[in-house]
Amino acid sequence: MPRITAGIDVGGTFTDLLMQDADGRVRLAKVPTTTANQAEGVLAAIAAAGSSPAALDLIIHGTTATTNAVLERKLAKVGLITTAGFRDVLELGRRTRPHPYGLKGTFEPLVPREWRREVAERMDARGNVVTPLDEEAVGREVQSLLAEGCEALVVHFLHAYANPAHERRAGEIARALWPNDYVTLGHELLSEFREYERGTTATVNAAVQPVLDRYITRLQAQLAERGHKRELLVMNGNGGTVPAGLVAREAAKTVMSGPASGVMAAAATLAQSGLRNAITYDMGGTSTDVALIAGGVPEVSAELSIAYGLPIHLPMVDVRTVGAGGGSIASIDRAGMFRVGPESAGSLPGPICFGRGGTRPTITDANLVLGRLDPARLLAVREAVPMETVRESFAEQIGGPLGMSVEQAAEATLRLANVHMAGAIRMVSLSRGHDPRDFCLLAFGGAGPLHAVALAREIGIPMVLVPARPGLTNALGCLVADLRQDAMNTLNRGLDDISAEEITATLAAQRDRALAAVSADSAEIERTDVLHAADMQFRGQTHLIRVALPRIDMTRAEIQSAFETAYFSRFQVQLPEIRAVLVNLTTTVIGRRRAFALAALLDPAERCGEARIGERNLYAEGAWHRAAVWQRERLAEGTRIAGPAIIQQADATTVLEPRSEAVVDAIGNLRVRVQP
Repeated sequence: MPRITAGIDVGGTFTDLLMQDADGRVRLAKVPTTTANQAEGVLAAIAAAGSSPAALDLIIHGTTATTNAVLERKLAKVGLITTAGFRDVLELGRRTRPHPYGLKGTFEPLVPREWRREVAERMDARGNVVTPLDEEAVGREVQSLLAEGCEALVVHFLHAYANPAHERRAGEIARALWPNDYVTLGHELLSEFREYERGTTATVNAAVQPVLDRYITRLQAQLAERGHKRELLVMNGNGGTVPAGLVAREAAKTVMSGPASGVMAAAATLAQSGLRNAITYDMGGTSTDVALIAGGVPEVSAELSIAYGLPIHLPMVDVRTVGAGGGSIASIDRAGMFRVGPESAGSLPGPICFGRGGTRPTITDANLVLGRLDPARLLAVREAVPMETVRESFAEQIGGPLGMSVEQAAEATLRLANVHMAGAIRMVSLSRGHDPRDFCLLAFGGAGPLHAVALAREIGIPMVLVPARPGLTNALGCLVADLRQDAMNTLNRGLDDISAEEITATLAAQRDRALAAVSADSAEIERTDVLHAADMQFRGQTHLIRVALPRIDMTRAEIQSAFETAYFSRFQVQLPEIRAVLVNLTTTVIGRRRAFALAALLDPAERCGEARIGERNLYAEGAWHRAAVWQRERLAEGTRIAGPAIIQQADATTVLEPRSEAVVDAIGNLRVRVQP
């Protein structure tokens, strides 16, 4: 049945919406994020699109609530019950330092030491009971943590991945006493070895559970008050969605869901563009996120850290983030060094040109000074600011101290920001053995297309792909995302010591659990895909190689061969004399939703070809140029535009540097060829 579906992404600066009506027509909206209560921004975006919650059949929502809560440490008060002698594991970590070459640095664990309690119990690494669980001690510590005002609880015992019996029993005792549902058992969230990473993942989950639950409950209630009758789907960091009723139980999985939704939109764009390899480049108002898509499949990692000392070992789209966004502040530090970011003006006070009280120059202000942005088309401007005011900020705060003109100071701001972003791109490509020249740079976010051509030239990428609605790509990711569940179990034994029957049984159990979770919203699913894999290593190594398992009934010899092939592909080394170790078994179940035709993002009636709307001065490569200005929505298929040029649209601006040329493809993408 034709339905009205909306994808809504809450970013650090803007809340974006893409809505497809029952007749296939697409509506869009971009409103400022309401930081104090993100639900208000969601409702404002629906209203700005000319609709109402009552008219929507389905809402898929991406939120930064959990990510921001962790980064800003605005978290619930968490208590921890752990094995006697191991209360300090979360603080000791891996003997790393916040600043590797500095003499100072601090780290505060999410759970202060006074709220980390020990009880007698012990399992060995094989799951055998060494010390029975002291059940009375569990009850006493639960009562004590409640008296301390803890809102959420973590039960995290040594080697519970091998035998969770003690954690389960402690969980039963705790849940009988705890006044809410915010009780996290480490093995239920992540049945993996490594006590530090598993414990940190569990504490992140507990710390953000109340935050996410309150937000989703409030949003659902406000939508219901306005007539919405369906349950939300919420984006997870693995690029899939989960029903809102289940999302708070594993709240840590929503961390980094915003960047993940952009990568899923990029994958859909590649698929419908006939391309397979891309480096995604998402530059927003606060930060830049980059990821790699090889063979049409986004890379997923279970070893990401959201901040120092906070690894989250859950499957997430492998996104690298740098503090360079439109609101990143340019400054001279006390040592006289020129810096751009990571400090950001955010949405309040924002860049100077937004007229919201900002007084420090930002990347957005630099783009405005250099003619790359039209001051009459800026979004979220509260009060127009004279161009001379913006120029004076660069002259006084950057140009004067460094002996530069205003234009040189603004261009230096962009070039330094590009250096930071190029470093992140090299991290997801060159550092993993991928040649950037084999990929296109898929640029989106409100600011991404402004920098993409210069950035591609910096790295040597020959083509930039700018999707039809770059400023709304994360919202598009919500609209195209599938339902997804991941399961993992640690075996951590030599492959020769594990029977094929045990491997088959473990994968089958994972498959059944994940299928049950995905089927909770089966009305959205057209087909279901089940993917199995193994994390393996040679004995004595620490790094893992993920090996796809096409069947659950593979023999040990077949698994060994698949691992050796994957290892040689990555390192070009064969090690036949060393035994293979099977560390983890993983299963991913993906419920594929109905496909979304990306060509609908642009109105074919508007693509008349009469798109050149004027000219203006553009500063690039150290000089002013006269650049043609084009209206993106009017560009017909096959239109060619040579740089220098500026292509404007409602949600973003694309800058074509000199020695670049763009052509419009069938679904409205700009394919930009970049010359060295």
